[in-house]
Amino acid sequence: MNNTTGASIAVTGVTGVLGGYIANELAAHGVAQRLLARTPAKAPQLPHSSVHPFSYSDQTAAIEALTGVQTLLMVSASESADRLDQHRSFIDAAAKAGVHHIVYTSFAGAAPDAIFTLARDHFETEEYIKASGMAWTMLRDSFYIDFMEAMVGEDGVIRGPGGNGRVAIIARADIARTASAVLRDPGSHIGQTYDLTGPEALSFAEIAAVIGRVRGREISFYDESIEEAYASRASYGAPDWQVDAWVSTYTAVASNTMAPISDAVETITGTAAQSLETYLASTPQ
Repeated sequence: MNNTTGASIAVTGVTGVLGGYIANELAAHGVAQRLLARTPAKAPQLPHSSVHPFSYSDQTAAIEALTGVQTLLMVSASESADRLDQHRSFIDAAAKAGVHHIVYTSFAGAAPDAIFTLARDHFETEEYIKASGMAWTMLRDSFYIDFMEAMVGEDGVIRGPGGNGRVAIIARADIARTASAVLRDPGSHIGQTYDLTGPEALSFAEIAAVIGRVRGREISFYDESIEEAYASRASYGAPDWQVDAWVSTYTAVASNTMAPISDAVETITGTAAQSLETYLASTPQ
């Protein structure tokens, strides 16, 4: 692995799916980058890259990893009760390290009163970045196409209070292509907020039908009431904030706040985002 401590682009979350995709996209374009990883041994081995230990809440390590970086791709931290505090600590570290531009993976519909509860943290993170003095670009991702099959229960049913609402789901690979394009030409995207969606807005009933058709099995959607949704998830023993997030995934879709379709992926990359059917057809079961 090449020593690229002086690389001007840094990427977090590289041991996760989205961050890993972004790092690989940059590597495919021959871009030198710093890979920031909480567990460096798990970081991908990529050409023109160097691995730097860090965590969102360890300012000393973050400042050391980011000193000399011009553009930072900040993948949001893992969902937790203190994620916003972690984000603020890391953004402070980036500013102290002299980072010029943060590209942040936010969430579609981010707002202080967003129905999807975790989108509220994304909004607050966006505001904190904007107040930091650094240049910024927000990539507001919709729910992931990649996660749709995981919502199907063992009985072949997707359950949740989603009603007839629609969601413009997007594949993480398409988010990664877009993020890579932004990072390779960051100056063209300063001060921009992009909604990143797929090419269609589907209801959960339609999502179930597409999965069933491509996979050759019976898949259906059951529209739970709010009470049923909380009761059916109580057995997991998860903290309240997490159960609220699970349930509000569906209620956000029911409200149709996740329905608008954006052409940002195609505009930025030159290639349209893939549909659920295309994604499933190209993905092993």
